[in-house]
Amino acid sequence: MVTRFKRGITISELQWPKEKPGFSKISEEWPSDLVVQALELVWRGYDLLTIDILSRIDATKANKQIEKNINSLLQLRISRVMTKDEPFDVQHEVSEFETSYSDQAQPPSYDIAFILRANERIILPLEAKVLRTEKAVSKYIKEIQSNFLTCRYAPFSSEAGMLGYLLKGIPETAFKNIAVAVPCVLSAHPDFSGRDHKVSDHDRSVPEGKTYPAKFRCHHLLLQLTKQSNVPKTKAKRKSSRKVPES
Repeated sequence: MVTRFKRGITISELQWPKEKPGFSKISEEWPSDLVVQALELVWRGYDLLTIDILSRIDATKANKQIEKNINSLLQLRISRVMTKDEPFDVQHEVSEFETSYSDQAQPPSYDIAFILRANERIILPLEAKVLRTEKAVSKYIKEIQSNFLTCRYAPFSSEAGMLGYLLKGIPETAFKNIAVAVPCVLSAHPDFSGRDHKVSDHDRSVPEGKTYPAKFRCHHLLLQLTKQSNVPKTKAKRKSSRKVPES
């Protein structure tokens, strides 16, 4: 005998019901208006993480909870580069109650997410996976196929992001392996031409009775943890013959 649970209602659903006028309009405009702004903050946070930590260590020596550790460190630095005037907040480990299997089940959780202040059920999620090599993309691919393309993740958003923490290898080769495995076409994004940032467009499987966006764009950001250019190069100081006057 299968026990069926009656789905309850969350505090957030009481505050921002889907039936409320304007709910779908907000969810449609969030990606198109703000996704570039949010992902630019991710890259700036990564730049700060590189300066603060990655340029000072050999990340290949880490062997415990790399993904969770980087997620936390990155989210803190995204927060630091924000002006606080953005119409969204950023948070580490955000629950998605909309697609929770039942009231008793643990809801899906995003590694990092941008949350719209006007409606906190509207989330731009980022899911991260460590790529130990440019070939080790299976877990990365599974997140896309099993979660994003089934609407389990990002049910109200037509865009979301995958963060690939690349420990070893060349980003372009990793991108080729990802494109083959999904499969999908990876294209450059005009706003991130100087970054290891690609996009792929998909048709999602929308659950029966749901009105989630069927068209979906996945952003692929490969963040190198050990690339040589992480280490700032300092120019040698010229010796001066001028004496410094004594104070």
